[in-house]
Amino acid sequence: MALAALGTLYIVLERRLAGQQRALLKDLHAGLGAQGDRMHGALAHTREAVLDALYRTLAEQGKTGQELIQNQLRTIVTVLEQVQKSADARLDQISGRVSERLEEGFKKTNDTFAHVMARLAVIDEAQKKIDGLTTNVVSLQELLGDKRSRGAFGEVQLEVLVRNILPAHSYAMQHTLSNGTRVDCALFLPSPTGTVGIDSKFPLENYVRMIDRNASDVERAAAARQFKLDVRKHIDAIADKYILPNETSDGAVMFVPAEAVFAEIHGSHQDLIEHALRRRVWVVSPTTMMAVLNTAFAVLKDVETRRQVHIIQEALGKLGREFQRFDERMKKLADHIRLAGTDVDDLRTTSRKISARFDEIERVELEPGRAAQPQLGGLAAGEEG
Repeated sequence: MALAALGTLYIVLERRLAGQQRALLKDLHAGLGAQGDRMHGALAHTREAVLDALYRTLAEQGKTGQELIQNQLRTIVTVLEQVQKSADARLDQISGRVSERLEEGFKKTNDTFAHVMARLAVIDEAQKKIDGLTTNVVSLQELLGDKRSRGAFGEVQLEVLVRNILPAHSYAMQHTLSNGTRVDCALFLPSPTGTVGIDSKFPLENYVRMIDRNASDVERAAAARQFKLDVRKHIDAIADKYILPNETSDGAVMFVPAEAVFAEIHGSHQDLIEHALRRRVWVVSPTTMMAVLNTAFAVLKDVETRRQVHIIQEALGKLGREFQRFDERMKKLADHIRLAGTDVDDLRTTSRKISARFDEIERVELEPGRAAQPQLGGLAAGEEG
């Protein structure tokens, strides 16, 4: 830009000199014709001097412009270097933060992935258990589909309940009565209850048909009627087989191994419950059976306690006699302690008197040539404390 300005200045100056030259020539031709050649030479010399001075001026100004441009370029380069350094530092800082964020993100991603894998392992294990449970459920369905298997299932469940609550001598499994029938379990309770028969019944087939939603209303109604007939038949069979005069109690228990079947009987078939009460048969489920067994255990415990009353009374008598001896010996010890206390008080009185006599002896001032015997007369005479 400085060079362009100098060039423009040069052109302007050259144009001005040319104009001045033309005017000067015109004036010289007009007024100084005689001195034309000489003035022309002088003018030429002046022109060369002016041009030479102009060239030198332009050269100096060009040099100054170049130095100024170089200084400005150096300043610009310095500023650019500082900007570059600042940008590099900022980029390094941003890169560090991005790296930290990426590392943190990768760590969180790895942790999440590990957690997901652990949860997938748990889910896989649970799926295996579900598969095993499904197999067990299918096996249980196959087991309960057979009448004999259902009967064995109910007997095992009944035995587990009884064995966990009652002592071994108070019951018997598969007990045979005098009429030749075999009851699943017989409870041997004290009089007047006596022997109580418990028989396990599991009317499941018609119950399943009755609650099957895929069956028609007619099929479900027919299944409900058959279910009631099955339960009534079981009640009558238990009453006829397991209630024997002078051998068993006047009632028996029908154990239903399924809570749902028991709830259906008590919730929807009140006539069956009334029929069972008339026949002296109590229908129970696993939950209510535990209540019956706990009641029986309480009765057995009470009877056993009554049998041991005389032992308890004898032990209490011995304890009473021992306490009487203890009371007498305690009184003797109290007397001894009281006498010892009296003796201690007497010793304290004598000790105080002796201490007082010592104090008197210490305060005595013996006169010259005079004995102190009269001052000790009381103690020497055997004064009692």
